Amino acid sequence: MNKRRYQRSFRRRTYAQHARFLDFVPTLSIELDENADAQTNFDTMYRILLDLLDTFYPEREITVTSSDPSHVTPTVKALLRRKNRLMRAGRTDEAGSIAVRIRTIITCSSTRWLWNVDPRKNAKVAWAKVRDVTEGSAFCTGDHLIDGLTAQLLNNHYAAISTDNGYCVPRPKLTAFDGQSHFTEITVFRMLDTLHSTAMGLDQIPAWFLHLGAPIFAAPLARVFDQSLATGIVPQQWKTAVISPLPKIPMPTQESDFRPISVMSVLLCTLERFVVRTYIYPALLQPYPTLDFSDQFAFWPSGSTTAAIVALLDTVRTMLDENDVMHIFSFDFSKAFDTGMHH
Repeated sequence: MNKRRYQRSFRRRTYAQHARFLDFVPTLSIELDENADAQTNFDTMYRILLDLLDTFYPEREITVTSSDPSHVTPTVKALLRRKNRLMRAGRTDEAGSIAVRIRTIITCSSTRWLWNVDPRKNAKVAWAKVRDVTEGSAFCTGDHLIDGLTAQLLNNHYAAISTDNGYCVPRPKLTAFDGQSHFTEITVFRMLDTLHSTAMGLDQIPAWFLHLGAPIFAAPLARVFDQSLATGIVPQQWKTAVISPLPKIPMPTQESDFRPISVMSVLLCTLERFVVRTYIYPALLQPYPTLDFSDQFAFWPSGSTTAAIVALLDTVRTMLDENDVMHIFSFDFSKAFDTGMHH
């Protein structure tokens, strides 16, 4: 009675589709206008990528229910239905190969789901995870919903805290551009070739497609990445995100009680990772003489909460060697980022 059905879109991927795409790739030529601005070239690139996806991997729809386990994704459900059709038609060899694919996908999903669970420390949590994987949710009562709290209210709240009403658009370039190229074709190819399976952003470009087409996409993406950094322009496709609100407290009652977990564009995350590793990390590890990051434990290599605790204990132990008493003042800024001006 409480089972709900949802229509989900997915792109079916088979070896035959990959073969047709790879046969077409050598004939593809992606031309970008050198005199056009960054946004125009990004629009051109995205139009080509989406046309290729729709041509070789068209979107399909399938029905999933609230009682399906978490590992039964739209792709898995489509494979299950195809396996059943092949079994009824007597094509057992093809059905067996699909069953192997389904088992591999479910095994990988279950492994990730149980990665941080240690049954020796907490067997109750471990068995709860196992039941979630094997049985799924028997029914959906809607008890997790909050009266009066809708997706639109959450969206307005996150948009408000992420927007500075006093923001002034900076000049296009505050320093002279030396013409240096930050990205080469081989650099972008390695970035795409090492992409892992990850969630897709609102630009609708999945990581597996960029990985598959890395040889042909590397050169044009290197040009648009360079143009974006040189002009300081972030394309519109990268300014939206899929937000999953996770509760900060056991019993949330309002919008601010949810932490926004954003899923950004795969291309944006790839570019950000390159900039952080190439420019930001060296600046933190070798700062200017007037700057000191010795007490910085977040957002840089080897920094963690464990390192912060070790440093704090070392400071306390050193001060207690010279003093009988010391005071520690601790400030909790858990709500600061909801109200403060980030700049």
